[in-house]
Amino acid sequence: MALRDNHGPEIDAILARYANRRSAVLPLLYVAQDAYGHLDDAAIREVAGILELPPTDVFEVVGFYTLFYDKPVGKWVLQVCDDVPCCFLGAEQLVATLESKLGIGVNQTTGDGTFTLQRVKCLADCDRAPMLQANLEYYRNLDTPEKVDALISELRGRAASGEVLSVSGRFAER
Repeated sequence: MALRDNHGPEIDAILARYANRRSAVLPLLYVAQDAYGHLDDAAIREVAGILELPPTDVFEVVGFYTLFYDKPVGKWVLQVCDDVPCCFLGAEQLVATLESKLGIGVNQTTGDGTFTLQRVKCLADCDRAPMLQANLEYYRNLDTPEKVDALISELRGRAASGEVLSVSGRFAER
C-alpha cells in the first residue's frame, strides 16, 4: 500500500500547513506509523520521498523520538513511568502486575497484538503515580491489581469496539 494512495488528501492538507516541507516530517511520520503499524525502512524512505528530503534526515528524526516504533507494537502501547519518584510510589509493582496479567515482559507484545508494555522515563505526572500512558492517554493512581484489571478491560473493550486508535501523535495534534 502506498501512503499517498490511501492518505493523499490528509497528506496534502498537512503539506499545505507548512511553508517549508521539512516541517511536515513529524505529522507525516504519524500518518505512516498509523498506516503501517510501525516505521520500517521502506516507510521512512516513503516519507522522505514525499517531503523530498534525504532519507537520512528522516531516519534521524525517527531515531530521536520515543513515540516512533521501528518494530510492530500492539494497538495499545502501555508506557509505565519508572523514574525514581514513580518507583517510590509503586511503578515496579505496576510493571510486575501488568507483566503477570498480560503474560508478557517489558518490550513485548501480547499474542493477540493488543498490548505492548514499555518502561519510560518521566511522564511528568509523579504526584499521581503509579501511572502509565496508554498511547497518549494518562491513567493515574494504578495502585491496586483491581485498578489494573479495570484498565485492561477498558482498553480491550475500546480496541474491540472499532474505535480508531493511534500509537502516535497523529490525532493529538488536532
